[in-house]
Amino acid sequence: MYEIQDVPGKGKGLIATQAIPKGTRILSEKPIITVPKQTTMSIEQFARLVSRQVDALSKNHQQELLALPTVHTFNDDAQKYLEITRANALPANDGEAGIFLQACRINHACDNNAHNNWNKNIKQHTVHALRDIEKGEEITIYYMGAYWNRETRIRRLQERFGFICSCGLCSLPPDQSQESDKRLEKLLHLDDLIGRGGVLGVLSNPLQKLHHVDHRVRLHEQGPNDSGLPQAYFFAAQIAIAHGDLARARIFVDRAVDGRICFEGDDSHNVSELKALAHDMSEDELYGLSMKWKTAVNDVPQGLDPAELEDWLWRREKPRQPGQLADLRDRTTFPAFPGLPHDRDESYYFEDPSGLMGLSRRNWCFLAEIRQVTAFTRLQFEIEDVDGQSLPLFFYTDGGGMGLERAQVKEGFTVAILQAKQHSFAFDRPGIRHEQPTRMKVRRTPVTIRAV
Repeated sequence: MYEIQDVPGKGKGLIATQAIPKGTRILSEKPIITVPKQTTMSIEQFARLVSRQVDALSKNHQQELLALPTVHTFNDDAQKYLEITRANALPANDGEAGIFLQACRINHACDNNAHNNWNKNIKQHTVHALRDIEKGEEITIYYMGAYWNRETRIRRLQERFGFICSCGLCSLPPDQSQESDKRLEKLLHLDDLIGRGGVLGVLSNPLQKLHHVDHRVRLHEQGPNDSGLPQAYFFAAQIAIAHGDLARARIFVDRAVDGRICFEGDDSHNVSELKALAHDMSEDELYGLSMKWKTAVNDVPQGLDPAELEDWLWRREKPRQPGQLADLRDRTTFPAFPGLPHDRDESYYFEDPSGLMGLSRRNWCFLAEIRQVTAFTRLQFEIEDVDGQSLPLFFYTDGGGMGLERAQVKEGFTVAILQAKQHSFAFDRPGIRHEQPTRMKVRRTPVTIRAV
């Protein structure tokens, strides 16, 4: 399936000797040396640990080991073994890294066509094709944990491994490279938003979390590879399970299983765990924390075309028809404070051709009751949202809101703010920083806005 050959500018590498379809297991290999990933051992102790294992190898394996590349110079054999381990070790047993004579020959590319993984079930390091690989094409993996922008990738690769990457992604023309960097930075930003708040975040604002994952999936599908899709689908499944939505959760889990099988093999530990989850999702520790989206596994609408199924699956909004009245109970259109995007969250906006932030991807209106009015250098409200959560609203409009008639800002009145966003104040609790007067209305007559 492959041969180790000389690769110009890279030393040795793995070259496909035949066409390799996506999902194919390219190799499966046991380590010849293992070392702890983190240790309190001194350099001398670590070198002795490696040396003892090298001495136990056959002469052929010792020669193959010594032929592996290093980044730094060395003074003796023990130091050389240490440098080889530092430069080439790949994940092995839990808490360990290992040297694999075949897998360690695989070179890096930021647009890698293969995925490497430690398979704890079979105790071997595996490599699978992320996409179809042509005969004669070099097999590559990604050496780093996260897919950073081009500048960061080049710097970290040079610092850690001593080379400058010249793969297709790093060699893009400047305009295309900038577009690629924007996509990768959005992925990292979405990862942060999805993980923010942990279980509490999933419970307090599931729709926003689900839409973040939806956005992440669509960005992954734009390339250079979709190795992050299984984890994204698993995140979506957790959100659905936490709110009792077994119909959507089952689809998400099945997609995560398919992705893991493709990139890790049917015998991987991750696949085993996902299959167990799919068998009975109601046994998951998240199930039952909320039942606001409760469905049975078979409650999937029938007769939907692929696009309609995706809209249903991700709970995407349907455009409201002109003149159609909004439902005040709709938390997508009228969210509570935790359901508002943060003002640093760019995923809610389109970008215009100049790269500046443009129009919102959707519309929403934040409703709250005024509980207290304070006016010093600027106007401040203490307000309660539809769930009774208290928060501050500070006016950063021209004049700081001091031009508003006092008859408009009495306690008990309702304030409505279009496209309101959360803001983290350095001097107070998180609240709303109001800057655009045209986006706020105050209803003089008190109205009941509490959730039913």
